[in-house]
Amino acid sequence: MKENLLIVHGGGPTAVINASLYGAVEEARRSGQVGRILAAKNGTGGLLKEEFIDLTDVPEEKLRLLLQTPGSAIGTSRDQLEQPEYEAMARILEKHDIHKVLMNGGNGTMDTCGKLYKTCKAMGNDILVMGIPKTMDNDLAITDHAPGYGSAARYVAESTKELVQDVKGLPIHVVVLEVSGRNAGWITAASALAADGNGEGPDLIYLPERPFDEDRFISDVKRLLEKKKGIVVVASEGLKDKDGNPIVEPIFKVGRSTYFGDVGTHLANVVIRRLGYKARGEKPGLLGRCSILMQSTVDREEARLAGELACQALLRGETGKMVGFKRISTEPYQVEPILIDIDEVMLHEKTLPEEFINADGNGVTEAFKTWARPLIGQGLDEMISFN
Repeated sequence: MKENLLIVHGGGPTAVINASLYGAVEEARRSGQVGRILAAKNGTGGLLKEEFIDLTDVPEEKLRLLLQTPGSAIGTSRDQLEQPEYEAMARILEKHDIHKVLMNGGNGTMDTCGKLYKTCKAMGNDILVMGIPKTMDNDLAITDHAPGYGSAARYVAESTKELVQDVKGLPIHVVVLEVSGRNAGWITAASALAADGNGEGPDLIYLPERPFDEDRFISDVKRLLEKKKGIVVVASEGLKDKDGNPIVEPIFKVGRSTYFGDVGTHLANVVIRRLGYKARGEKPGLLGRCSILMQSTVDREEARLAGELACQALLRGETGKMVGFKRISTEPYQVEPILIDIDEVMLHEKTLPEEFINADGNGVTEAFKTWARPLIGQGLDEMISFN
């Protein structure tokens, strides 16, 4: 009798999380080794409630829509779990003859993946658990990058390019674009790609990897205002001062998730208060992770591949690992898939290395742009300006 397969989504969705779902389901179908292909409705909470979505017989023409569907088609969650709940999940899996589990998510989900794997092992059952990487923040350890990042990076780069053009056409204020990324500045740094082609990049970029100094920020802005009247600043939502405190007090915190105040608005107010110059904050927020219009074709294909390879690994008996990507070359762009022991990934955040941050701490280097450029897919839109 064929055993069942369960797919679980965790954490914030991305523009390509459903592409990984598609890859996993397609591979399970092709293999002929799986009974029912199930999904946990709304993540681990759905698993604990024994709420499953049966994807086994979904028509191919409908399944392919996953490649262009944002959000999580099966639902996701940020459940805070303790050991008794992992043991309960293991018992539920056995009850439903589910012996293969795919968990698709970021740092928190890979921690859950590892703990479920270890719990199943300790309980002596034969349940196999495999991780599929997913995070727009790109902060998963070991892997060169994670599916979800390329599309978020493309969105930020294109949005910054358009914002710079707007400010250039009406140069009357300082605009601060706040970008997602609590502790890692990968998405914020991607705004520099706005300068590719015939575009112009932001004037200043502030990353959470460097302590934020308000006086230095004001000095940077003042210096630029002596040369031009319209300035674009891109800032991470997770900026902290030299003591490690957020520059804007968090509104509240749930588990690993910190809900910050508006950094963009705060910095705009700092400019108004200290320089007496017009300023405003902008914040795309969730738009940066759910835009199918800005979906990277490279990101989508790698997400699909990650789901497919994770399923293949399970079917050949692998467990307690996560699919990752090792970069072989950048020009031409080439990566090879790898399997990473889950212990190397669980809650290990990968931040921007020093060689990707400029000496002044208010921008990125060419090395970063060279690394990031292949991930956003086809080139950004062309524009024209006469001023």
